Parts: sequence; structure tokens; C-alpha cells
Amino acid sequence: MKIITAVIKPFKLDEVREAVTALGVAGMTATEVKGYGRQKGHAEIYRGAEYIVSFLPKLKIEIALADEYVDRAIEAIRLAAYTGHIGDGKIFVTPLERALRIRTGETDREAL
Repeated sequence: MKIITAVIKPFKLDEVREAVTALGVAGMTATEVKGYGRQKGHAEIYRGAEYIVSFLPKLKIEIALADEYVDRAIEAIRLAAYTGHIGDGKIFVTPLERALRIRTGETDREAL
């Protein structure tokens, strides 16, 4: 089992959700986050004063999957989150040692 963590532009969430749902992914968690990478922020004007926004709004999505779905899910997320502009985001894959569904006590793959 693996956890896919993707940091994407907020307006791409619905497209990403639809793409992974089409693969049979049962659920995901989305969290509003702020960050920067190569974009390094940008300048904005507020009430006549210019200021630098260092951290840009992003969404972090997390999906727990069985190993055989990982490559297809990564590609679906990549295609759905793509705009072709800097700041499209990143995808990280980490091992998931154990999962447990609280309501039923199911573990590992059955809990996903």
C-alpha cells in the first residue's frame, strides 16, 4: 500500500477528484495549504501599496491506495492538475505500513 500526496493549484481539485474517482479510488483528503517552490511568490498591490506574497495558496491531497493502482493514479493526477505553467505542483509517493477502518476494524487493503 502507498500514500500519494499531491500539492496542486486549488482550482484543479474537481478535475483531480474526477480523474481518480474514474480509476475506482474510494476517497481522498484535501487540505488547504500555503507554500512556494520555483515560483518564489509574486507581488500584489493592496490599497495602493505593493507587497510580496511569499507563500501561495495550494491544496494538498492525500490518497491511500493498493500498490497496483499507484502508477495509474499518479498519471491521472498529473494530467488533471496540469496547466503548463510554473506552480502546477508536485506528487509524492510514500509507503503505507498499516491502515485500519475505525468503524469496522478492517485492516490494510480492506480498510482502504
